[in-house]
Amino acid sequence: MVGNVMLKNDVLRRRDDFNLIYRKGKSVGERYIVLFYRKNGLSYNRTAFLASKKVGNSVKRNRAKRLMKESYRFLKDDTAAGYDLIFIARNSINGKGMQDVKKSMANSFSKAKLYK
Repeated sequence: MVGNVMLKNDVLRRRDDFNLIYRKGKSVGERYIVLFYRKNGLSYNRTAFLASKKVGNSVKRNRAKRLMKESYRFLKDDTAAGYDLIFIARNSINGKGMQDVKKSMANSFSKAKLYK
């Protein structure tokens, strides 16, 4: 508990965690996203969804993050547990629909062999 607010424990927050994943983890590139992943020794996955300024203005960045979150929601039950996952939107995600992003994410899971 941080200041009477319950934090979701499946979200990556600490800078150290991010740095560790970038340095020691692996990455897979797809058409609309880049996936960084690393084993975390926990029984569940922790995730982060990022969109840099290259993706566009705040509206485009937030849409990109929503698309990735929603795509992950559909795919997470088929994904192996015990990983830290960072999804980074590429600027090619602009104007794409949910199905495109979901397919791209599924392909990245396949490449990384993260399916159960």
